[in-house]
Amino acid sequence: MTQNNTLKVLVTGAVGQVGSELTMELRRRYGDDNVIAAGHRTNPDDVLRTSGPFEIIDVTIRDEIERVIKRHKINTIYHLAAILSVVGEEKPQLAWNVNINGLHNILETARQHDVKRVFVPSSIAVFGPETPRNNAPQETTLRPTTIYGVTKVAGELLGNYYCKRFGLDVRGLRYPGIISSETLPGGGTTDYAVHIFYSAIKDRRYTCFVREDTVLPMIYMPDCIKASIRLMEADLSSLKHHCDYNLAGMSFSAKQLASEIKKWIPDFACNYEPDFRQAIADSWPKRIDDSAARKEWGWPPTFDLPSMTIDMLKRLRSPN
Repeated sequence: MTQNNTLKVLVTGAVGQVGSELTMELRRRYGDDNVIAAGHRTNPDDVLRTSGPFEIIDVTIRDEIERVIKRHKINTIYHLAAILSVVGEEKPQLAWNVNINGLHNILETARQHDVKRVFVPSSIAVFGPETPRNNAPQETTLRPTTIYGVTKVAGELLGNYYCKRFGLDVRGLRYPGIISSETLPGGGTTDYAVHIFYSAIKDRRYTCFVREDTVLPMIYMPDCIKASIRLMEADLSSLKHHCDYNLAGMSFSAKQLASEIKKWIPDFACNYEPDFRQAIADSWPKRIDDSAARKEWGWPPTFDLPSMTIDMLKRLRSPN
């Protein structure tokens, strides 16, 4: 990979849940001026705007991507701009335009301007009812039931095509649900696992939109950031896959999470009122097999449910 002192990194979707924290970690590692945050908001968080370069980009417009790549001499891209599962079901045409046309614009512009490496996250949303629910394999049936999942399957295939056809080094992880103490999620089916903490601290109660026995794969944000960067820094020769690595952190039910929080907030109460998101959750595996990631680039999660819960509550109670 390009040496750290010459890395010029573009992070699209930098205002989002993952992008905001990933951008700051990349700036710590590679230097503030070498990491260009990009988003579609005109008023990003102060820390993103003041700690390094920030650009407004609509990824569905290729000229805007090209302008930023040329201006900053970008050679590495973390492409995080996406419409997630819940918003995607409300606006499927928008999800297709951003997730597929936007990705194609990124890959094609990267190819034309000699970008060396591109990171494109996928998701457990690529799985569907035909996928084994327990320990979903790396190689398995991908027949998702949401437009978000459809776009992520297509994105994996498109990234792999650019690897094979054009030699563009595209890499990606199938993110599970992501839990963060810093940024609220942006419209995903696993969002309950973040909102429950805020409600537990503020109101001592939470109404969960999935059943108490709903088990889904999750990951704590520090592990998510670590995995993303570790994959991008891995030697290409060690990788047998490219855009579709299963990634696991922990799996738990909604009730298990509520019980873990209750250990530290004894008067916390959680009730369950499943809505349309339950059907999406039921189409995804409970656990996934990430042995390929462990073997090929040394993935080790740090946090489990108890340690994540302790850290989340600590951070939310003492944000500064």
